[in-house]
Amino acid sequence: MGEADTSANQAPRITAVRDFLQGLQQKIGDRLQALDTGEFIAERWERPAGGGGISRVIEDGSVFERGGVLFSHVMGKSLPATASAARPQIAGRSFEAMGVSLVLHPRNPFVPTTHLNVRFFVAHAPEGSEEASVWWFGGGMDLTPYYPFEKDVVRFHAACKEALTPFGEQYHPRFKKWCDEYFFLPHRGEPRGVGGVFFDDLSEPGFETSFALTRSVAEAFIPAYAPIVERHRDRPYSERERDFQLYRRGRYVEFNLVYDRGTLFGLQSGGRTESILVSMPPLAKWRYDWHPEPDSPEARLAEFLRPREWV
Repeated sequence: MGEADTSANQAPRITAVRDFLQGLQQKIGDRLQALDTGEFIAERWERPAGGGGISRVIEDGSVFERGGVLFSHVMGKSLPATASAARPQIAGRSFEAMGVSLVLHPRNPFVPTTHLNVRFFVAHAPEGSEEASVWWFGGGMDLTPYYPFEKDVVRFHAACKEALTPFGEQYHPRFKKWCDEYFFLPHRGEPRGVGGVFFDDLSEPGFETSFALTRSVAEAFIPAYAPIVERHRDRPYSERERDFQLYRRGRYVEFNLVYDRGTLFGLQSGGRTESILVSMPPLAKWRYDWHPEPDSPEARLAEFLRPREWV
């Protein structure tokens, strides 16, 4: 799988991607449901400009204080600015965008918040033109712990590497670095979490290899994350740990509202606002110029946030 497809101009199999993404949402949602006594409620929605999706959302669960596993397939007559900024040649084209995105905010501070996204984008060739459609995949997963356990972080990164290695040794180092750089808050000078993998604009290996790589990353999520939940969901905690969790959640909110491309694209393309902003935690806290006590468990989080080679 490490070699590119014989034809980099293969026509994308849009229906196959859509079927995979819908099945992925169902599979992940069912597995997460098994971890919680609360219910992931499914809601279908339509977008006036074209397309729609299914949102599976839990609030106030026993394990997940809020979580969303979302499928969307939207289309439009003209690309939003966020999608065409790096490709001025496709500005104004009609488009289709589909993906599965999830964010989970656990109740227990010892269970990390996590995020997964896999997506597929097509900018259609102008009608009557000899130009080809332009398509690409993107996605990744990352971990945002409050009280990190090294074993969990190493295993999460190992799962990311195992998902990518069959396609070539070059992908994991590149996508890990991309994740470290993307999930970073410049105004704070700190990463959002401990990273994982992130990629975008993936088309060069050809459609079949790009699609297979994206599937591999998506299917690695549950084996990477569910064992962490099961290990720590019943761990006792006090108001101190809960308070620090809410403080760190504030950083998550800052990133999603200021920097996250998915949030910006969803809002600019007329997506369903409730589904886009379900990634926000239900509770968060900000303090003025607060710093944890030196050598405290809270202060040690900073050591984990510094990018390193975990595997």
